[in-house]
Amino acid sequence: MPTLILVRHGRSTANTAGVLAGRTPGVALDERGAAQAAALPGRLAALPLAAAVSSPLQRCRETLAPLLDARPDLPLHIEDRISECEYGDWSGRKLAELTDEPLMTVVQQHPSAAAFPGGESMRAMQARAVDAVREWNARIEAEHGEHAGYVMCSHGDIIKSLVADALGMHLDLFQRVQADPCSVTAIRYTRLRPYLLRLGDTGDLAGLAPHEPGPDTGADEDAAVGGGAGAP
Repeated sequence: MPTLILVRHGRSTANTAGVLAGRTPGVALDERGAAQAAALPGRLAALPLAAAVSSPLQRCRETLAPLLDARPDLPLHIEDRISECEYGDWSGRKLAELTDEPLMTVVQQHPSAAAFPGGESMRAMQARAVDAVREWNARIEAEHGEHAGYVMCSHGDIIKSLVADALGMHLDLFQRVQADPCSVTAIRYTRLRPYLLRLGDTGDLAGLAPHEPGPDTGADEDAAVGGGAGAP
């Protein structure tokens, strides 16, 4: 199955203001975020990409814009199911104010039980994102082959929840995962299990380019005995 290149959007005006943006309209990349987005085409230059999939929110579309300019033949698809968590009444509030909310402790320690007032639960957020990725994996494989790769630009909590799913981790552990602005997390999906290839990578990504397996490499869906150093 395909390799998913997950990109968190670049640093936004809400990030610098310490605000929980959620789905608030008009949240754009700040100067640093625009520079991060401008560097993305170079970081991904070695990787053939079949498609780009984006959250509908402005900061994600702005992050992918330089990549799409550099690759005018790369099709862009908007996917609502990878939009930011619906934080409901918390959207637009200062994070410093939210630390005193009793629900914040649940969000940090027991997120599978957390549901935002006027918004959605974190379980529902993860479920819709995982469903979207599984369907996009099948679509990309059907149209471009099992070794294809595609880029998906989304949000921190979405990416962390997808990593938890790929690693077989309970959602209650997903706060242990870090996804910085414009970092890249790569997951290769196979018939039996996903492989986490990169987590929160902010550097060179040429090592993710597809390559022919060597004669001693095991099947795609299994890791080498002794730690998986030769796993795909």
